[in-house]
Amino acid sequence: MGTRPPKVLLAGSLVTGVLVAIPLVYLVVRTSEAGWADVEPLLLRGRTLELAVNSLALAASVAAGCLLIGVPTAWLITRADLPWAPVWRVLAALPLAVPSYVAAYAWVATWPGLHGFVGSVLVLTLVSSPYVTIPVAAALRRADRDVEDVARTLGRSPWGAARSTVWPQIAPAAGAGALLAALYALSDFGAVAVMRFEAFTYGIQLAYRVGFDRTLAAVMALVLTVLALLVVLAERWFRGNAERRQPPAGTGAPASTRPLGRGTVPALTGLAAVAVLALGVPIVSLFVRLAEGTARGLEWGELYAAAVATLTVSSIGAVIAIMMALPVGLLAARYRGRGVAALESASYLGNALPGIVVGLSLVFFTVNVVPGLYQTSLALAFAYAVMFLPKAVGSVRASMAQVPPGLEDAARTLGRSPAQVWGAVTARIALPGVTAGALLVALTAMKELPATLLLRPTGMDTLATEMWSRTTVNAYGSAAPYAVTLMLVASVPAYLLSRPERRA
Repeated sequence: MGTRPPKVLLAGSLVTGVLVAIPLVYLVVRTSEAGWADVEPLLLRGRTLELAVNSLALAASVAAGCLLIGVPTAWLITRADLPWAPVWRVLAALPLAVPSYVAAYAWVATWPGLHGFVGSVLVLTLVSSPYVTIPVAAALRRADRDVEDVARTLGRSPWGAARSTVWPQIAPAAGAGALLAALYALSDFGAVAVMRFEAFTYGIQLAYRVGFDRTLAAVMALVLTVLALLVVLAERWFRGNAERRQPPAGTGAPASTRPLGRGTVPALTGLAAVAVLALGVPIVSLFVRLAEGTARGLEWGELYAAAVATLTVSSIGAVIAIMMALPVGLLAARYRGRGVAALESASYLGNALPGIVVGLSLVFFTVNVVPGLYQTSLALAFAYAVMFLPKAVGSVRASMAQVPPGLEDAARTLGRSPAQVWGAVTARIALPGVTAGALLVALTAMKELPATLLLRPTGMDTLATEMWSRTTVNAYGSAAPYAVTLMLVASVPAYLLSRPERRA
């Protein structure tokens, strides 16, 4: 691993850091205009502390819940010899296709008394658990069985051998997935709004929309950014400890599946229960509403236009996110140092900012700096890239870390240029992981709501905005077709993410 990163990587990472910092600069400018005398009482008031505690408790609970669901699910779909294994792999990834506000509405419609902290944790955990399942499953497929077999021959029980040899190999992936789930919980607005849980995002939205107090909202958003940074630093500490404890890689083949025997029925029951809670409840509720909506007539032209707009803008956002993530991910995978750590950590901040803050900051930026981008699809796609960049960075970093530096060195000794080495070795090995990152960004962007409402071009609606505009006037029947279409469209990248990595 090199000690001095190439200048081109540093330059690219700095550009990414500057672009991601645009919303943060907006918040700083907004609060500085108010002055410390006005900011201090807002910062130190009890309400701010209450929202901070609520948000941290929500993020920690969702991350823990995702680990409790995601790690066992990943083990079952990769290591256990289960009937209908491909079906369970797909079902484990499909909750990513369910928008949090759709799931929250379905649960409240089914159980009207479900509100507050418990309801928010339940919904966000169910829709976020694939953030842990997918990377842990990928790590388990790559894990070497030699070290586990050696531990068994030394007298370790199956559980003891797995804990001492397998867990260190998958812990970094589990930590990265839990980080994404925690950041998603910190930045989510839809589920907490439906559940009426007073997290920071809910308070910020009220300050903007009801109180018209942008200074208060900016102060709360800055505090939320600090909380997100603490979450990122905690994950970095955990990942560093996990990597230091990781056993040296063996040369054997990855572990194969094993029969569970009497454990097959409990395992299938658990997988089915998670699928019913995460997918069954929203789908049944939506189809009940869908019957009402289609009975009153459906504007197929509007539905088609919204679906095309959703696919187009989210795809552009995914491409921009990967372009921004490539230098940061490669830098983080190959080099160490405070500067590298700072650049990687900075890339995660956009995911913690509420969509309305990112949207307002980019409205301010485009109007005053690049007016030609105001209310364009490119500005909206860039907002998606800023908000969901951590998903791309995590995938790029993990995929780049799988490329043995020795292969690149060998290619250089054969006279290949750096560009040729990148195309023939690095990009070819890292491509599946990079593609997974792009799919994850596109999938999340399809469901984004607050920033889309602010930044979408005049006359353009996505499936999410069409659905939201109808639900706000209690037209749930006419909103259901858009919600169902959104889930169907989002299920395509979710299905692709569920497929096992293909090996050469």
